Amino acid sequence: MSEADAVTIDVDIGGTFTDCFIRYDGDIATGKAETVESNLSQGFLNAVEATAAELPVSPSELFSRADRIRYSTTAALNKLVSRDGTKLGLLMSEGQEELTFIGRGSQWADGLPVHEQRNVAEAEKPDPIVPPAMTEPVKERMNYDGEIVRPLDEDHLREKVNELVDRGARGFVVSLAWSFRNPTHEQRVREIIGEEYPDSYLGSAPVFLSSEVNPQRGEYERTMTTILNAYLHRPVVDELLDISDQLRAEGYEKPLMLIHNTGGMAEVYRTSAIEMFSAGPVAALIGASHLGDQYGFDNVIAADMGGTSFDISLVLDGATESYDMDPVIDRWRVNTAMLESKSIGAGGGSIASVDEDLDDRVQVGPESAGSNPGPACYNQGGREPTVTDADLVLGYINPETFHGGEKRLSVRQAERAIDRNIARPLDIDTVEAAALIRQIVDANMGSQIYTETALRGYDPREFAMFAFGGAGPTHAADVARHANVSTVLTSPFSPVFSAYGSSVMDTVHIYETSLEIPLVHPRTGEYYSDYAQFNGIVSDLREQATHDLRAEGHDPDDVEFRLELDMKYSGLLDITRVRSPHVVVDSEEDISDICEAFEEEFTRSYSPFSDPSESGIFIQNFFLRASVPTPTPPLPTYELRGTDAAHAQIDEREVYWTIADGFLDTPIYARSELDPGNELQGPAVIEAENTTVSIIPEATYRVDEHATGWIELD
Repeated sequence: MSEADAVTIDVDIGGTFTDCFIRYDGDIATGKAETVESNLSQGFLNAVEATAAELPVSPSELFSRADRIRYSTTAALNKLVSRDGTKLGLLMSEGQEELTFIGRGSQWADGLPVHEQRNVAEAEKPDPIVPPAMTEPVKERMNYDGEIVRPLDEDHLREKVNELVDRGARGFVVSLAWSFRNPTHEQRVREIIGEEYPDSYLGSAPVFLSSEVNPQRGEYERTMTTILNAYLHRPVVDELLDISDQLRAEGYEKPLMLIHNTGGMAEVYRTSAIEMFSAGPVAALIGASHLGDQYGFDNVIAADMGGTSFDISLVLDGATESYDMDPVIDRWRVNTAMLESKSIGAGGGSIASVDEDLDDRVQVGPESAGSNPGPACYNQGGREPTVTDADLVLGYINPETFHGGEKRLSVRQAERAIDRNIARPLDIDTVEAAALIRQIVDANMGSQIYTETALRGYDPREFAMFAFGGAGPTHAADVARHANVSTVLTSPFSPVFSAYGSSVMDTVHIYETSLEIPLVHPRTGEYYSDYAQFNGIVSDLREQATHDLRAEGHDPDDVEFRLELDMKYSGLLDITRVRSPHVVVDSEEDISDICEAFEEEFTRSYSPFSDPSESGIFIQNFFLRASVPTPTPPLPTYELRGTDAAHAQIDEREVYWTIADGFLDTPIYARSELDPGNELQGPAVIEAENTTVSIIPEATYRVDEHATGWIELD
């Protein structure tokens, strides 16, 4: 089957809407449905049904013909936020039982918004997922080299396991010191738990070993990674299997593919719960990278403004290998190879409020009205003013055509919420209060973009920004103005961009292990020469990858391998992740090439003046990325029809432009009527089915041959 004939369904669940992107016999259809927080599978099916309505096929026929269904979900995050996970028992090496409660020095601030981190006096550590009463010691010990210093006391272990079961443990996490160097004690612990509570007993429970979930150094991060994975395993499995069952009932017989925060995807059965966090923003990053590559942009800002948050991620020098070196999930620092994405509470549903303790300063977010009750203008009981309410009052949104006309908005309810909560406390009128909300949220988003680019040593003017999400194109021009970005692109798929991104993702698995290897000896300056040790580590990881991908039906000859290394200078704490120029090594020249790649990345990240070139160079961690490319058809190309856009104007209304500090008579255009080649001058508003594009005064907008909209700021 050719790429054009493939039938694929991609679904992304957000906090407010569930997005869908479908390829069907060469046609493309997009759609949305409200997220059903109590039943994500219902939102999934509703989104597919709404999108299938654009195609000459019924949903059931679509499911039966689908070659692949890919899914990025907030299921894991939702369960964690609601603390709706499995009650766990934690077994740790004796003497380390307090590790997760002590945490790292910065644990009190991990995962908190900046304004809360500044309030040190009231800062508190999060309540532990596994409380002290459910944590027990294991009498054993390995040393740093994986040698047994203290044998495992099996009688004591059996006693502690039975105590944890009596206290209600329905699953076990085993995290023993240095187990990533020698997992035999952890493996024996699992065997003993199985002996005490075999699968045939009602008391049997899953056992998660840190040496399997996260075989890396860093006791706290490795333990928390394993705890989070175990805590969310059962509730997430139940939800995903429910969706899989419903898809099979609809006629889909192939595996459901889940999007990973590593930048790839895998079958449900070969996905861990922790790989699902931030999958939507990562899918959007891959989509932005794919489009950036087709347009020839090396540096791209992926800016996603949805209903709940504003997520940004960067494509730097044509690559997406920008990993979060200190990833935090909720309030806990973890060890996992997540692509980096920054998120702030600045979505369409972000709530605006007046902080009386800060001289009546207006704040927008991070709290969100979500999809139910949603913004006040939804007229579903929401009483707090949101960004969407402000956009409606200022004239950016047409209350009759929001979400394709399926949801009529109430201007009156929006005005009441803004007046009651913002205008009256500040003694200003409603329009001024709405403009203040929009100015603040745009400045916050622009500042975040400027910070992320400038602090990495890049000039924001060298970037193109892809604006997407339901609210992204509505705010893109003002955000770009604050960020000092001059070129903004709005794809025809902007409202469902994460779902589009997953459609161009490869199948990817990442395998990791920790071992400190001196590539350059700190005293003698000699190069590492034990090539068999290096290649043996890579070979073990490669064997795991080949096994898993073959089980998913992939030909091992189609698998592409890439080696990434966490490296550091001797005496420094900073670790830099480097893409190795060689997967295997067999000469001093190969080792020199790896060191040179590290030095280039280090100096780029920390400046040439920070290069301690006389120090030794060490590898800390190995990451083998195994991928199978996904063939994707090129962007559709259309005939250019000339620059005149007058035929697409459908209305004119007053819109409040913050850059002009007042209302201006503004032409309104229908996006569906604009032809490739059309150009127009701001101020202007372009209405599409699931988003609105605002063109600020003195900016220009044009539609290219791929139906992508370009906003150029003066």
